[in-house]
Amino acid sequence: MSNIVIVGGGPVGSVLALALQQQGIATTVLEARAKGASHTDKRALALSHGSRVILEKLQVWGEIAPYATVINTIHISQRGGLGRTKLNAADHGLPALGYVVAYGALTRALEAKLENIKILYETLASQVKPGKDCGYVTFEQGGKTETLSSPLVVIADGGNNLEIADIKRETKEYGHNALVSKVVSELPHGNIAYERFTPQGPMALLPNGACDFSLVWTGEKNAVDKLLALDDETFLSQLYTAFGDRVGKFLSVEKRMSFPLKLSTLKPSTAPHLVVIGNAAQTMHPVAGQGFNVGLRDARTLADLIINLPAEKLGSEEMLKAYGKQRQRDTKGGILFTDFLVNIFSNDLLGVSALRGAGLSFLDIVKPAKSFLVGKMSFGK
Repeated sequence: MSNIVIVGGGPVGSVLALALQQQGIATTVLEARAKGASHTDKRALALSHGSRVILEKLQVWGEIAPYATVINTIHISQRGGLGRTKLNAADHGLPALGYVVAYGALTRALEAKLENIKILYETLASQVKPGKDCGYVTFEQGGKTETLSSPLVVIADGGNNLEIADIKRETKEYGHNALVSKVVSELPHGNIAYERFTPQGPMALLPNGACDFSLVWTGEKNAVDKLLALDDETFLSQLYTAFGDRVGKFLSVEKRMSFPLKLSTLKPSTAPHLVVIGNAAQTMHPVAGQGFNVGLRDARTLADLIINLPAEKLGSEEMLKAYGKQRQRDTKGGILFTDFLVNIFSNDLLGVSALRGAGLSFLDIVKPAKSFLVGKMSFGK
């Protein structure tokens, strides 16, 4: 019987493997990509302060910090209506509300710490089965098919939708796509992140460099397709019209891409000797940047549970129930929170704009409400 098997060597799987390695617990990681394949990936990730704490405990934050842009303030507003609120890190005793870092910079730092962990690169898991005494993973590597057994199999493959017996996936299609890119603004961002709600869907501008922003602009697929087809000058003009003049004109834009948005959850996220974590367990709308950070907290919670568990209990019903109970509030809360924001802030029904404005104004003056929101975004509480 093998040691703990982790399917997926991305950030969530790597965090779990590193946390276990610190306590001398062996793992085997199955990663579909080649070693170093994601090191040049420029996709932006928004890390919460709580995620920084997790990475500090793994002694990798020092390598990530030089490539991270700090978010000190989050400015929340709606287009075409009154009401706005600001969240400031200093008001809540935090060094920052978050950090923006490229996916490649994060994976480089994590992979550098994985040298003493058994990783099978270019390995594609094709089947996962829970069992009475262990879990089984069938995978293909170098043209050969093999199967590993383990008292605990962890699926952290980022939502590649492996079929797992006794676990069902529920999916809600939003009918929206997200356009992602990077833009340069006329004025410095001042370490402010902007979340702007429009009738078409939420728009986020995250500071990423001196005058650069990572852009996430959501809307109905047809509307996003039209934005993708525009020349750069026209696109930047429409972005300015939708966002406003808080950072001046937008001067340039990098390659634009899009992907469909959905809410996807597993019911349940465990089976005998099997746990699913991260985006493989729950895929959320990107509004408020919850999904990735929830996944890192999945990994940290599972690691802590394994570390403090007698070896004979690994993968047991008792362990799986304990994990589900510990993660329920955070994961369910993140799903409900993001879904609520999309439903309330992505329509233009008569009277709704005024109610949204009143809600944003209320949030701006009620400190306990702000503290709750910051706690939810930072630590899942």
